[in-house]
Amino acid sequence: MSTTILDIVTPERTVYSRPVEMVILRGAEGDLGILPGHMPLVTTLPIGLVRIKEEGRWSLVALSGGFLEVRPDRVTVLAEAAELPEEIDVARAERARERAERRLAEKGRSDIDYVRAELALKRALNRLRAAEEAKVSLR
Repeated sequence: MSTTILDIVTPERTVYSRPVEMVILRGAEGDLGILPGHMPLVTTLPIGLVRIKEEGRWSLVALSGGFLEVRPDRVTVLAEAAELPEEIDVARAERARERAERRLAEKGRSDIDYVRAELALKRALNRLRAAEEAKVSLR
């Protein structure tokens, strides 16, 4: 099977860098399935999951947004933050979810930054989803 190189990079580290058979993720205009030889593409990435097929097996990476560049021989994700499911601290993500939900429930308080709280909630839910899906469905 033909492969392309997938690099997922954050400001702190390279999270993933290996040959893959397919990458599925959500771009600015919707879901993308990327195979080797895909036409060049650049797009923004929202908070979401990257699904990776490598040697016939699927794995996940949780992203906190970023940019995607696709070239025929390489796929590069420049992410604000990215985590493999085994790196996710589920208890910490659960606390972040609860904290964000409490902030969002405090409507009327002028000192609450609702946009920031909504983003925190999306990131926490994405991390929890990645940890859960890796446990049960990507075998």
